[in-house]
Amino acid sequence: MSSPRNKTTDSALGRPEWFEDERFWESTYPFIFPKERFAAAEAEVAELAKLTGSPFRQVLDLCCGPGRHSIPLARQGARVTAVDRSPFLLDKARSRAESEKLGIEWVEQDMRLFVRPEAFDLAINLFTSFGYFGDEEDLTVLRNVFCSLTPGGFFIIDVLGKEIIARGFAPSAVEQRADGSIWVQTREIIDDWYRIRSRWFLIRDDKVTEAAFDTALYSGRELANLLKQAGFDNVKLFGSLQGIPYDLQAQRLVAVAQKQ
Repeated sequence: MSSPRNKTTDSALGRPEWFEDERFWESTYPFIFPKERFAAAEAEVAELAKLTGSPFRQVLDLCCGPGRHSIPLARQGARVTAVDRSPFLLDKARSRAESEKLGIEWVEQDMRLFVRPEAFDLAINLFTSFGYFGDEEDLTVLRNVFCSLTPGGFFIIDVLGKEIIARGFAPSAVEQRADGSIWVQTREIIDDWYRIRSRWFLIRDDKVTEAAFDTALYSGRELANLLKQAGFDNVKLFGSLQGIPYDLQAQRLVAVAQKQ
């Protein structure tokens, strides 16, 4: 039996994967990207140079979504190339950038395909926008990022680490919003702690919208090893974008990898 880490993706079999369904992003957008999350991105961007210890000018925002980080980066004067495969999310991002007259390059492309050799001194992949595939394709993404960085460039990746999930796993959560809608989430650990299966139910005006998806769970060591396998020599782990240690108080798994 093949390992779940190397399983064939649905796209390879001709079936669309969950993240390829625009209805998923349209229905969940208000919950995934509330105003508070946009406000938080401003402070998160301010931490990036502290994590790397180096200034940056050319930035790749991989899986940029609605441009939460791309836009404040551009405000700081960085030349930003923002990549996402969702036309819906890119339209949201483009509209916000145009309202501020910010020049950002928006690229509609799958993260497994985008590569621009030695074009960026910083690449970011934030807010658990990694682990949608098996190890082989995840490794392809990281190798493409490595290739796209200039020598000495940095890659910052931010996910919810396996250790953090294990520490406070909750199989379900319910959130009621001011407009009366209810968001129900259920979670299940599958494939021997390699993946987490989530189901979301949005209940609004007596209508239920459902979405189901799997994402990989990487421990700190597993993510660091995968980055090194992609070519990165220097990999440091942190417990937040503010640079706290990756220990029992860690809030996120943040890896900062440098291309030598």
